[in-house]
Amino acid sequence: MDFQLSEEQTLLRDTTRDVLARVYDPESRLKAIDTDLGWNRDVWQQLAEIGVLGLGFDEDAGGQIEIQLVLTELGRRLAPEPVLHAALGPGVLIAEAGSTEQRALLDEVAAGERLLAFAHLEPGMRLPTAAPTTTAARQGDSWTLSGRKNPVLAGDCADTLVVSAALPDGGTGLFVVDATAVQRTAYRTFDGQRGAQLDFDDVAAEALGDNANAAEAISRTLVRINSGLCAEALGAMEEALRLTTEYLTQRKQFGVTLNKFQTLTQRAADMYVSLELARSMTLYAAMSIADGDLDPTVAARAKLQIGRSGRHIGQEAIQLHGGIGVTAEYPVGHYTARLTAIEHTLGSSQDQLHVLSDRLGDYEVVTL
Repeated sequence: MDFQLSEEQTLLRDTTRDVLARVYDPESRLKAIDTDLGWNRDVWQQLAEIGVLGLGFDEDAGGQIEIQLVLTELGRRLAPEPVLHAALGPGVLIAEAGSTEQRALLDEVAAGERLLAFAHLEPGMRLPTAAPTTTAARQGDSWTLSGRKNPVLAGDCADTLVVSAALPDGGTGLFVVDATAVQRTAYRTFDGQRGAQLDFDDVAAEALGDNANAAEAISRTLVRINSGLCAEALGAMEEALRLTTEYLTQRKQFGVTLNKFQTLTQRAADMYVSLELARSMTLYAAMSIADGDLDPTVAARAKLQIGRSGRHIGQEAIQLHGGIGVTAEYPVGHYTARLTAIEHTLGSSQDQLHVLSDRLGDYEVVTL
């Protein structure tokens, strides 16, 4: 199996890295997330110009490997732009299930002119695979939605929403909704990202595609988004480890640098092992999707390892830095906050264990 990147993939990765490096350092990032929007529209437009916001929308626009490369770079810089939640995640869903007219919206998304959000999670929804309580009602030839969605990442700034709702005859449907018709309560998450609570009260909606039961399409979308979250976490872990090892070579105690203490270097080595485990599982998830296998079990395996590795690397990074690791001005604490948020998005590590344990019956028992 060839794990080498193509010239086009390498160029995409390096270009994304250069764009983000020119804009974001720890200080400029803090300024960006403290604005009302929470990110930079100029950066968004630059990402659109290099083709990032249209990845995965069609066969010629790149696939999951390219998405992984881009999101890893966003995680490395802790870039606050909601590329996954306002473009790639819901965009691929529209590309897969939408009508010709609905898919035409993706040209504006790829150009950076329209923001999307996938409104699926609801208060009290333990697992993202659970059936929604938001209901869809037919009004002649059209539909209306009633219910509440929260959290909706990028829901505060979205122009168009893709909303899941229970169909009158059973099953779950997907609908396209104008975001201006919905009551939105925006908020800032603890890791500096943005989200919103969306309240639907007989809001006009358009069925996505043929309005068949969309449970499978939702499942595939959740697998893709989980893979994207893993890629972003990988970039954050890489940078957290780099900052930590660099700090150990500079900070002195008892007249020598910290990397002279064997116990500390062993702990850094353990962080590297966790990083490589996360890297392998992230690549495994992305390559499975690229091969057309959107298996929730694969996504759960990858997300579980990402959660474990992220917690280990984040906590050790702070511990090895000491007090500076939790200051707002220093980036390590922010990387740990982002890794913690990613772990709890679309199911925590504990939730992934439940998903995997429910599938034990699918395997034969091995006896010695």
